[in-house]
Amino acid sequence: MNKKLDRILRTVLKPGRYCGGEYGQIIKNKEEIKCRMAFCFPDTYEIGMSNLGMRILYSIVNAEPDMWCERVFAPWVDMEEKMRENDIPLYALESGDNVRDFDVVGFTLQYELCYTNVLNMLDLAGIPLLGRDRSETDPIIIGGGPCAYNPEPIADFFDVFLVGEGEEALVEFLRLYVDMKGSTKAEFLQEVSKLEGFYVPALNNKTKKRIVKNMDSAFFPKHLVMPYIETVHDRIMLEVYRGCIRGCRFCQAGMINRPVREKSPEVLNEQARNLYENCGYDEISLSSLSISDYSRLDKLTDILLNWTDTNKINLSLPSLRADSFTRELMDKISTVRTAGLTFAPEAGTQRLRDAINKNVTEEDIIKACETASAVGKNQVKLYFMVGLPTETYEDLDGIVELCRKIRMKQITVSLACFVPKSFTPFQWDAQEPLEELIAKQKYLGDKLRKDKRIKYNWHEAKVSRIEAVFARGDRNLGAVLLQAHKDGIKFDGWDEFFDYDKWMSAFEKTGIEPSTRAFAESEALPWDFIDCGVRKEFLWHEREKAYKNQATPNCAEMCSACGANKMGGECKWCP
Repeated sequence: MNKKLDRILRTVLKPGRYCGGEYGQIIKNKEEIKCRMAFCFPDTYEIGMSNLGMRILYSIVNAEPDMWCERVFAPWVDMEEKMRENDIPLYALESGDNVRDFDVVGFTLQYELCYTNVLNMLDLAGIPLLGRDRSETDPIIIGGGPCAYNPEPIADFFDVFLVGEGEEALVEFLRLYVDMKGSTKAEFLQEVSKLEGFYVPALNNKTKKRIVKNMDSAFFPKHLVMPYIETVHDRIMLEVYRGCIRGCRFCQAGMINRPVREKSPEVLNEQARNLYENCGYDEISLSSLSISDYSRLDKLTDILLNWTDTNKINLSLPSLRADSFTRELMDKISTVRTAGLTFAPEAGTQRLRDAINKNVTEEDIIKACETASAVGKNQVKLYFMVGLPTETYEDLDGIVELCRKIRMKQITVSLACFVPKSFTPFQWDAQEPLEELIAKQKYLGDKLRKDKRIKYNWHEAKVSRIEAVFARGDRNLGAVLLQAHKDGIKFDGWDEFFDYDKWMSAFEKTGIEPSTRAFAESEALPWDFIDCGVRKEFLWHEREKAYKNQATPNCAEMCSACGANKMGGECKWCP
């Protein structure tokens, strides 16, 4: 196999994706290993190697002396073609071994449009796609990540899901596997279903998400695998805190990651120094859902700047809010001074911003842009959403008016389509019909392009429709995914491969409706068996406030009793 692999790597795009051997990869003696895990990222190497969660879990499993975690990524189409032609199965980068030979195969599910890649990777490995078709000798297939908060559409293909945060839970799961070697798969899964945070589709058990209660003591790697090729985020990703105080009503991440748990500046400084000394990156990105909401941001940046400036290391704050953007912050953070600015008003009128609980005003946005202009910045990127609940064309006109009021030489407007997600106040709402989303995108485009300063980008509405179907779907959709795989559908997140007509054909062949309908308050939701910490009654109340255009104060101003503090983590803001 090695000779065949060496030969084909010379013929494919970016062979560095497939050869392994990077500085920092972990190699172990198989004779000393009791459990081998293949950690699969169902997209390209460049995207997967940028994922902080994968880096953390790879390191934490490998910290166990009798466990070995290896990396697997989806091969690009040229590599897949060569692999199939030469009978090379999907393999792990560290050992080169077939993924089918591992004890556990894990997939991180970051985005609904990665589902077809999951099936394609299982097929490349020679693993039966459906859980019911696998034998005792096939590996255990486990999924995790944001999509595990509604695993039903892809449940037929998995043995188990980890719902929530994995630093403690994944090792607990693997340790149980080691302890139960010799037991049947059914016996093992029965015990797994008793662990907090684990859902076994064959047993339909209820579960409560897992969280890491103390972020200062949570595992964080000191070393990283250093890629041979450029990745999407080629820098140190320093996770500052988890959760979000804002409560935007469309945002799943802001709800499922509650309660808010911060790391101390001292711990963050030590983690940043370790990675810099061991990896040599020249940029540190302070990662969170809203970095300006970190309660000790000034202290953290001061501590970091004591040594990053001397070593010519850039500090990046990628998730700034317009209402927290100041001249002082611009002067302090190097990449804010040099890079383009990005803000996310999401909606064009204050009424709609209140309805979605964005809690940012037009004055905040204009003031932030004026602050940037005062020090020579001349371009800004603004993110908006179309199809939000209660939206009217007057709200779309508000986007145009807001852009006209911003005095900058170049404004890039990026427009996404609203996709209702589980565990949000809008989880009950329908997605607008496809034709209406397309009409609104065109309406905005026609108006915005009249201003030569504005560059207009939009996310394909047809992609958003497929995302919405699977985001709130049930187990019936497994048949559609299986048909989509048979029809060659994959890499749906890539514009050059997404094929809406093929998807519609897959639905038609299976006789299943691609529904994005509304749910009634009393209706059972496909994900009701999961307790994410935030009370369902709280989410419904937030939805009612949305339809009254009423905003809810952020957690730092007032606790709204969402229920997340019952998860046991020390929420910064819960009483």
